[in-house]
Amino acid sequence: MLLAIDVGNTNTVFGIYREKELIGSFRLSTTAERTSDEIGMQIHLYYTFLGLQTSDTDAVIIASVVPPVMYTLINAIRKYVGVRPFIVGKDIDTGLTNCYDNPKEVGIDRLVNAVSAVEKYGCPLIIIDIGTATTFDVIDENGAYRGGAIFPGIKVAMEALFQKASKLPRVDIVRPEKAIGTNTVMSMQSGAVRGYAGAIQGIVREMMDEIGGKCNVVATGGMGRMMAEYCDTITDVDANLTLTGLRMIYEANREKFSAVKPIGKLIASAEEEITEQM
Repeated sequence: MLLAIDVGNTNTVFGIYREKELIGSFRLSTTAERTSDEIGMQIHLYYTFLGLQTSDTDAVIIASVVPPVMYTLINAIRKYVGVRPFIVGKDIDTGLTNCYDNPKEVGIDRLVNAVSAVEKYGCPLIIIDIGTATTFDVIDENGAYRGGAIFPGIKVAMEALFQKASKLPRVDIVRPEKAIGTNTVMSMQSGAVRGYAGAIQGIVREMMDEIGGKCNVVATGGMGRMMAEYCDTITDVDANLTLTGLRMIYEANREKFSAVKPIGKLIASAEEEITEQM
């Protein structure tokens, strides 16, 4: 089995694969305060919930945009799963041609998304990841990563509005039936959802013009499905785009993973050697 982990700014998503089948997935809030034992026990509990054993995990692959949490996450994997995790961008490459001025500046999750989306939806392609930040990524007709755009996620923007405007309340992010709000809450909701839908569609159309015409537009991220309801430029929604990309990168690099013994086996071998020497 493969354990794929997507470490995002708000949540860390864990996906367990048996070959190409996603058996199950769960989320933890991303925080540097969480200990490796807390992470490890949550992983162990989820495996148990699915009737699985962590010892059956053959490989672990991680994509992370949050460096401060990596030390405890890696320790949790080594201690509770018994496998040395591979980090995309450090231990293994995505295999994409990256046309960014400085390729290292691109968030690794954006490249992993591209690997998955190119395989599933073809080229050219625009990927919109609507989460803590809203990112747009453009893949050209040759499958190369061209670049994109970044702007604050809708939840971040609404929280900033609440904090900076003393008379405005926190509100649920839903789209009122009418654009003209008749109270403060409805006005804020209409502005937030319709404003973001308009921004998404405007950016997508300009990107299409720059790459020479229409293409598939795939939305992912925590708010992807909701915003797709209000954006006719979005053609597909794929909540598991990053996990799928991690699985595909693992499959393309199986020989590297198979060359590394599980930590549990290494420990067992060392114990056998000590016993023989005694």
